[in-house]
Amino acid sequence: MQRSETLLPSRLGALGRFSASSWALAFGWILLFGLYVVASLTVNRGRGLTAFGDIEMCLVSLYGGVCLLANVPSQNRRTRAFWLLLGAGCMAWFVGQLIWTYFEVVLRQEVPNPFVGDVIIFLHPVPMIAAVALKPHDERNDLSAHIGYIDFSLLLTWWVYLYMYVVIPWQYVAPNLKIYGASYDNLAAAENLLLVIAFGLLVARSSGKWRDIYSHLFSATLFYAAGSYMTNRAIDVQHYYTGSPTDLPMIASFVWFGSAGIIAFRLKPLHEQAAVQPAKETQWPWRFAMLAVFSIPIMSIWSLWFSLNPPQVRTFRITITQITLVLVAALLFVRQRLIDSDRLRLLTASREAFDDLKHFQEQMIQNEKLMSIGELAAGAAHEINNPLTGILGYSDLLVEDTALGDRQRAVADKIRTLARRIKTLVTSLLSFARRVPTEKTSLDLNQVIETALHLSNMDLRDKKIEVEVLPDPELPAVFGDANQLLQVCFNLMSNAVDAIEEIGSGRITIRTDHDPERVLIEFSDTGPGIKSPQQVFDPFFTTKPVGKGTGLGLSICYGIVQEHGGRISCWNRPEGGATFLVELPSTVDDRSAPEQSSVVGSRSK
Repeated sequence: MQRSETLLPSRLGALGRFSASSWALAFGWILLFGLYVVASLTVNRGRGLTAFGDIEMCLVSLYGGVCLLANVPSQNRRTRAFWLLLGAGCMAWFVGQLIWTYFEVVLRQEVPNPFVGDVIIFLHPVPMIAAVALKPHDERNDLSAHIGYIDFSLLLTWWVYLYMYVVIPWQYVAPNLKIYGASYDNLAAAENLLLVIAFGLLVARSSGKWRDIYSHLFSATLFYAAGSYMTNRAIDVQHYYTGSPTDLPMIASFVWFGSAGIIAFRLKPLHEQAAVQPAKETQWPWRFAMLAVFSIPIMSIWSLWFSLNPPQVRTFRITITQITLVLVAALLFVRQRLIDSDRLRLLTASREAFDDLKHFQEQMIQNEKLMSIGELAAGAAHEINNPLTGILGYSDLLVEDTALGDRQRAVADKIRTLARRIKTLVTSLLSFARRVPTEKTSLDLNQVIETALHLSNMDLRDKKIEVEVLPDPELPAVFGDANQLLQVCFNLMSNAVDAIEEIGSGRITIRTDHDPERVLIEFSDTGPGIKSPQQVFDPFFTTKPVGKGTGLGLSICYGIVQEHGGRISCWNRPEGGATFLVELPSTVDDRSAPEQSSVVGSRSK
């Protein structure tokens, strides 16, 4: 009973969401389309039917545009542009229909033929054709938006030119209603057919949710192409009247556009992982635009030398062609500038990426050398340990031998002390060079610093560098990996040594401290300071000469400290030199340390 009560609200919510989209679909198909079917088949021709048909046509085009535009708030820019262009196409037809309605409903007169809004209705598929070129289902983001806008402008210019070249001469220059109607019908049919083919290709090359959406859009454009041609032919033969059954395919097309928008809003499709397509296929919008551009002078030549049209028509067409060529040349110039800018940007990025790759390859080679040196040092340390164990054993025997004199036992004691020091150095070297998985335990950072000092003493010989260690005797333990924190201390000390060597001599001060929540390690030197404190932790950033530094030491230290839940920072001291501060959480207030230890232990099993 409790389970059913829990599921009931979620089911009711899902039913509510489903009902909202269902009501929107029902409004389009039952109220808009169904009501028009009933009216066109039952109501006699008259003022009432005309007003009803005009208002109905405005409503369905507005319905289609609003439903398509409802998908514009999308996360992807290409998808937003796709739905915006589709919606703009429907809204352009809505504007043309408003002008038509003004003549028939407000002025109560026959719409003139030619109609002043024909150019708006003719151009409304152009944004839809541009939307198809965006291919929002394709996950590849290799389409340049600003170049796409130029291609759309070229396409729009070409269709406007075609309309002015083919249709306008018979509307205003040498009026001929019959030729005007045939020219308009054929050109509009070709435009609509192109849109139908474009959506058909999208249906064939997509899958999943996007294929369902494209299928609805394809059906809507198919109905629109058929309805538009039927309406135009009926107007030409003077058999058309508003509200007639001739408009049914047109009404169905806009309702279907709205249905496609509602379904897309419900499905919210994502990009599809499509295979990489050949360049010829991905560049078809640009190729089509270029084909359109090259057709302009060909049409001008045909009009000048081969056309049998009246002289005023040929003159008009040549003039329009020249103006269009100027506009197209300007658009091509802008497009080429944008392409050159993109290529220069890509070339610069490629050069930077290539330089980074070379630098990374050099660092990898250097790291391989360091790994080889580490393995060699580890092997040598093992070999040193064997005779060193004998030296320690024999020196202990000599010190404890009462038969020797005081001087001999003193010499033996010095031998034992030096041997133990060698033993400590070899142990530290093995610990530093050994490859072991991260294993965090409770650590005494004073001991870690002492071990790092033993390793650094080999670099401090014959150098005028003093090292002062100010340990905190009550320093709490930290929870971390001994080898990684040893690497941090060793790298910071080595950087301090390199900085002091630039000026000849100086002092390194290492101080540990703590507060209730943190353990602090401060490395200060009297060197020349840091040139770029804000960049020292960036990978491959180094101020050392070529061959001296890799630019990875401080970046690695930063990563290790971050992994341990701490923070590392640096600054230049007013009196000269630089200070690096490492802050790590102490185990005193870290209640998660025991749990973390148990987790590490379970993973190691």
